[in-house]
Amino acid sequence: MIEAFKDWVGSWWPRLRLRAILFTVLLFAAAMPAIGAVSLRVYENTLVRQTEAELVAQGAALVAVAAVNWPGAPPHVPRPEKPPEGYYRPEFTTIDLSRDPVLPERPTPPPSGRAADPAARAVALEMQPVVERTLQTTLASVLMLDRNGIVVAGPVEGVDYSALPEVRAALAGRPETVLRANGDYRPRYRFEWLSKASGLRLHHARPIVVSGKVEGVLLLSRSPRALFRGVYEDRGKLALAAVIILGVLVVLSGLVSRGVTQPIEKLSAASRAVAAGGGEIPRTPRTAAVEIRDLYEDFRAMAERIERRSGYLRDFAAAVSHEFKTPLAGIGGAVELLQDHFDTMSAAERRRFLDNIAGDSERLSQLVTRLLDLARADMAMPAPGVASDLSAPVRAAADSEARDGFAVQVELPSDALRVAAPAETVEKVLVILLQNARQAGASQARVSAVVEGAEVRISVADDGPGVAEADRDRLFEPFFTSRRAEGGAGLGLPIARSLAAASHGRLELAGKGPGAIFVLSLPRAG
Repeated sequence: MIEAFKDWVGSWWPRLRLRAILFTVLLFAAAMPAIGAVSLRVYENTLVRQTEAELVAQGAALVAVAAVNWPGAPPHVPRPEKPPEGYYRPEFTTIDLSRDPVLPERPTPPPSGRAADPAARAVALEMQPVVERTLQTTLASVLMLDRNGIVVAGPVEGVDYSALPEVRAALAGRPETVLRANGDYRPRYRFEWLSKASGLRLHHARPIVVSGKVEGVLLLSRSPRALFRGVYEDRGKLALAAVIILGVLVVLSGLVSRGVTQPIEKLSAASRAVAAGGGEIPRTPRTAAVEIRDLYEDFRAMAERIERRSGYLRDFAAAVSHEFKTPLAGIGGAVELLQDHFDTMSAAERRRFLDNIAGDSERLSQLVTRLLDLARADMAMPAPGVASDLSAPVRAAADSEARDGFAVQVELPSDALRVAAPAETVEKVLVILLQNARQAGASQARVSAVVEGAEVRISVADDGPGVAEADRDRLFEPFFTSRRAEGGAGLGLPIARSLAAASHGRLELAGKGPGAIFVLSLPRAG
């Protein structure tokens, strides 16, 4: 069930590059201090706005009471069943710690040179019990001013606050909230310097509007809730935020683990198993990074190639031992007979045994030469930037093999063809193909070339007996030959195919019918 769940997750897992995973993790780690600082400031700003909202609500209620009780105020009109548009006028908070300036502490107001409005003073006296009971809960400072900005209710009456910007805005009919320094503030905690709002106080001025005219101002002030007290009071929410951050870290750790660590560990274990001669190649994890997936595919291709190479070497060693065993046995038997019966043999018999030794020795010499050619062909590397004219090697191969009644016809396009392979490689492959055709009994061969896309296809067709259907699949195997009695070693075609592969080419047996047709495909020079 767990594996099925992993497979389901893997089917939805995005293809991520290793650099993207590392960049995401490092970016999150680098952003953590900034995220913490921003979160702290946002939280503190929220506390300040919450204080402003409380002052607005308290001021709106007290202003409503004052407006209703104001002398000469019109009678209250009940709310209609369907209030008209604009009847409700919600007021939103406006203070922003990062944007709004912090004004100096509220200055000591000068005494007013004129008398306060008696109507405002009467309303202030009537509302004094309501204000006092409100302050017991809200802890806010409340001053009432008349329409000239003179205090009519507060610790010091008769002073003039009309010069304050928030009071001027309220006298103009606009509620206004400002930030001012708190002169009475004294730090109590070690880390209070982290809080910008600790030494501030909010001042909210609200107009008292009666019959569309500003008759007075209510001035409220209060310090915002302390940051660390807010942290303590909201500890549950902050703990949830910490859990979320830890969850993100766990997710990122899982991302690194499933995308990088676990796939590399599995691949490392598979490498040790393959090196020990066993084990299976694990499937490519769907959750691994793109580079890790490519590494798995490269490792799988390498392991498969090693396996094929190991099988090739085992078969090759068995074939080599078999090929060497026959002439060596013949040489050993002839030498033993000569040692035991040299004096009783006739001259013709001694000559026959010596000729057998010479023939087997020549066969061994040819076999060693062919094996060296095959080794060089297998180890050949493509030459970068090589480009050869096809005409010269084709004609050189044809001229070297056109003998003993064997004719070679060359058909090349009038335009010069250039292939991305050394001329020596092309010539050697064609010589091997023409030798095979001549030794197979063909009387003539035709070499032609055509361009197909980005390749040049060189065909060698002869009029010989062709290749038996049973031999077609084994034709390019080392030591496979249908002319072993004539001394064939079966290494010519493997050498030719390895030389073609070294130049990113292919050698294939094409077509069926009279004669054999081999096609050498080489990349066209750019």
